Amino acid sequence: MPGLLRGAVRTAVVAGTATAVSQRVARRQQGRWAQQDYGQAPVQEPAPAAPPAAPPPAAPTADMAGKLEQLKQLGELKEQGILTDEEFQTQKRAVLGG
Repeated sequence: MPGLLRGAVRTAVVAGTATAVSQRVARRQQGRWAQQDYGQAPVQEPAPAAPPAAPPPAAPTADMAGKLEQLKQLGELKEQGILTDEEFQTQKRAVLGG
């Protein structure tokens, strides 16, 4: 009996979907015919809306500005020869938290 019930439900869903699609197509076609009777160009359905664009990058926060300043200072110390490459990388990781 469960197989019979499942088959009946599936048939009802398919029939309902087919009816809905058929009615939509009929309405669109009727609208096009009505516009042609009045000598108008058929109106096309609007295209689906595009997904919203990604938000622009946020302005640096006070915390980020402080980190950038520390990195600039570390870069200057490296250029002056005060820090080695290894010390610079270690300090940079500490500033960036990684």
